[in-house]
Amino acid sequence: MSNALITGASSGIGYELARHFARKGHHVILVARQEEKLAQVADELRKRYQIDAQIISIDLSQPHAADEIFRWTREKSFTVDYLINNAGFYVKGSFTATSWDEEEKLIRLQCINHIRLAKLFLPDMIMKGAGGILNVCSTGSFVPGPYNAIYCAAKSFLLSFTEAVAEEVSGSGVTVTALCPGGTNTTFQDLNKRRGTFFFPIMDPARIAENGYNGLMNGKHLVVPGMANKMQVFMVRFIPRKIAARLSGFVSAK
Repeated sequence: MSNALITGASSGIGYELARHFARKGHHVILVARQEEKLAQVADELRKRYQIDAQIISIDLSQPHAADEIFRWTREKSFTVDYLINNAGFYVKGSFTATSWDEEEKLIRLQCINHIRLAKLFLPDMIMKGAGGILNVCSTGSFVPGPYNAIYCAAKSFLLSFTEAVAEEVSGSGVTVTALCPGGTNTTFQDLNKRRGTFFFPIMDPARIAENGYNGLMNGKHLVVPGMANKMQVFMVRFIPRKIAARLSGFVSAK
């Protein structure tokens, strides 16, 4: 049986991805900050799906977190067949008013530690000719994001990285996939304020996780869950970026 390491696994899309991997018979290594919550999720998955579930309590916005995770797997002799880079958080507001400390943590998580995890675990996957990486990006990866400037920029970085490496490893037996959900029914952001503003569909995280899992296993490089989200991503290609930024800012400011 294979092992899937899932970051941000204590809630939301990460929790649903952990459930889906466990349901499909994979052992899981759950990573998040909240040790007590992680332990509860691991216990639930062991009992429900008869798989092994390990936990690593760590803050991925801190320096060297990726190296500590990699060291843990080596010390425990765990092979990581699937890496799911899902952990994330949201910094909303005018760039001149938001906290640099929080934004620096966001950049470190999305643009450094998730990339570092891929750097550490991908060579073994290629050597075996099997496995995959799923990077959870966003529909915000495709547009400038006023009032979400750092978040959207970081997700755009992660998407570009994912698509580039996916092409590099094409034919190796390893899949690298970007999962780009839109609005999701989680506590990640206050979506109640955004319901009914512009065209902003809200999806269930379990459905997003299923789409991501299936896309990874089917060798897709890009997965955009939901027809409305697919239409948004398609249409933005034909809109001048200045207009796209203005529309994005209109939604985010609500």
